[in-house]
Parts: sequence; structure tokens; C-alpha cells
Amino acid sequence: MTWIAHSTDRIPPPDRAAAWSAVIADVYFPLALTYRSASRFKGKLSNRSVGRIEVSRLRTEPLQYERLPRHISSTSEEEFLVTLPRRSPVTFYQMNREVRCEPGGFILERGDAPYRFSYEEANDLLVLKVPKPLLGTYLREPDQHCARVFDGRSGMGGLFSAMARRLHDEDTITDAASAAVVSRHLIELLTLALEDRGSGESMAGSAVRTAHLRRAGDYIAAHLTDPSLSPETIANACGVSKRYLHDLFRDVNGTVSQHIRDQRLIAARAMLEVASNRSIAEIAYRFGFCDQAQFSRLFKARFGETPSEHRARQA
Repeated sequence: MTWIAHSTDRIPPPDRAAAWSAVIADVYFPLALTYRSASRFKGKLSNRSVGRIEVSRLRTEPLQYERLPRHISSTSEEEFLVTLPRRSPVTFYQMNREVRCEPGGFILERGDAPYRFSYEEANDLLVLKVPKPLLGTYLREPDQHCARVFDGRSGMGGLFSAMARRLHDEDTITDAASAAVVSRHLIELLTLALEDRGSGESMAGSAVRTAHLRRAGDYIAAHLTDPSLSPETIANACGVSKRYLHDLFRDVNGTVSQHIRDQRLIAARAMLEVASNRSIAEIAYRFGFCDQAQFSRLFKARFGETPSEHRARQA
């Protein structure tokens, strides 16, 4: 988990463009780079893995990056980049949307679709690389959040940005167990930030519906171990009708019961990672699953591996 540093300082000017393109391909994925002046280009990049997330800091002169169809056709892994500009604005184009992200904001980039990313002034970027299957376990249809600017100064976006910066700036993670926990919390904050569109657009086009949906989500998160948790109890606690509650969750392409089950599986997975003294059956019952067989079946369908396989891999 040590930092790996890359720099153009010792690369002869005629070789810098090719060498830097190779560094970018190795740390992120293959991209076509366009330099303002290839021979005068200077860049520094440091990166390391934290759990299943890769964190990097990229400092370069003006540059344009393009993810082209030829790059995508040969890739086998799907990944997202989360970019937080720290010095100057960036322009990003993907899926027929172009946005300009100022320092203090952040954007989500889909690595398995073409895009163009550029900045006209020297920049300092904090970049997280997140496997698509990992983000997909927390967030349904993450693609819909690409090419949008999110507020990194306040709300959940502010918490996420602050934690991402500290993760890079404060080198305090020294063991795999801590890295797994920290990376999970960072993804959870990212999920909340992506779903919190109150600064520009709401998930249902209504601030009231968004507030109700968030209240319902908070209630579910606080009562995951309650065996009586149901659409009826949630609706009563939030002061809405059960029909309205179901309508709220249809706004985010899901159902209440599905959300409860998904959140219980995510919480159970977290307990599997940190509570080695608890059996799989005990964890399954704690989060309301009828038996270990049902829990294992649903867990594998959601995460692609059984609870025992997940615990063994973490160990």
C-alpha cells in the first residue's frame, strides 16, 4: 500500500509524450493524449491501492485525454474514475453531455464508454479508480450519474471530497484490514453524494419527494436488524402512505423490499469483514434472513460470491 511515484523529470524531452502515455495507461487505462507541447511537457503522478479502490494525484500541464472505441474493444474490466480538480477547471464530454467542473466539484467518468477530458491550464487532480461491479453493489445504474457535476463543498459531496483528500494527504493506512474498511466507507459516501442532487436536480424532480425518499432510506438504514421492518412500518414512521412510499422507490428504479434486502446484504457483508468471531449463520439471522442457505443464495446473486468465499478472500 505504499505510494508509487511517476515523473517526467528524468525523461528526455523527445521521449516524454510516449513515456507519459504509458504511465497513464498503466495507472488508469489506455487513453489518447494530446499535448500542447509534447517536448516541454511536465507531469507528476502518485498512486496506490486502498482496498479495492485506487487513489492517485495527477499534476500536469494542460492536456487532453480521450477514451476511444479502439481502447474499449480490448478491455475486459469495467471501471469508473471519480475526478476532483484542485487547481483549475476541467471539461468533460461523455454520452452526449458536456460539463465544466470547477475546483470544489467532482465528476464521474465511465471507463467503458468513449469520452473526452481536458483542462486548459496546469492542474492538480485527485482521481479515484473504482471497479464498476463494486460501485454497482451500492448504487443502481451508476451510469446515469456520469457527465454531471457534483458539489464537493457541502452536504454528502463535501464529506466524500474531504475524506478522499485526507485519504491521499494523510498516509495513515498501514494494513489491509483498515484499507478495506476505509475504502468501503468512501464508496458509501460517494454513493450518498451521487444520489444527493439537491443542488441542481432532484431524483424525482421534486424536493419534497427527495426529502421523503431520503427519510425512508435513513429509517431503513437504522432498522436493518429489526425483523418487523416492512413497507408498512417505514410508511408509518415517515408519515406517508404505503402507496406513496412505493411510488418514491419507483422513482429510483427499485422497490422498497428490494432496497431493504440490498441494504441488509451490504451491512451483512461489512460484518463478515470485521466480525470474524461471528458465524455466517449468526450474521444471516441478525439481518433478517430466514436461514443461511437463503442468505448465501441472495449474497452470491448480489456480489458474485458466497459469504464464505468473501470472508476467505478478505482474510
